[in-house]
Amino acid sequence: MTTLTTSQVSVGDAVGSTTVHLTRADLVRYADASGDQNPIHQSDEVARSVGLPGVIAHGMLTMGAAVRVVVDWCGDPGAVVDYGTRFTGQVPVDAESGADLEVSAVVGAVDAEAGTVRVDLTATCGGTRVLGRARAVVRLPA
Repeated sequence: MTTLTTSQVSVGDAVGSTTVHLTRADLVRYADASGDQNPIHQSDEVARSVGLPGVIAHGMLTMGAAVRVVVDWCGDPGAVVDYGTRFTGQVPVDAESGADLEVSAVVGAVDAEAGTVRVDLTATCGGTRVLGRARAVVRLPA
């Protein structure tokens, strides 16, 4: 794999895009691994009782799935030195068809002096943006 440097990237460069397919089984595995057993992530009945359309993916699962495109681009999860987002929508996960999280990322800023690149992510599900101001800062070699 070619190692990128800040001199090789420019604002607006495409980092990549991907579609992450989530199923109810993924939600169960995530709940078990994270300890987040909130029933809105497992029961349509409970989710609907609190005004949701049905079971939704965990926010942290959505956030983690989205940043994968950045990790694939830079080649090292340890190079991601900061990552944050605002949750702007839910990812409803249908019992039969699951859900597709569509993620794209572009270079939003380059700080050659610091050796970092800010990557701006867009994440949507069913045409609705689910993450807002999703940004990862990646440290690249000099």
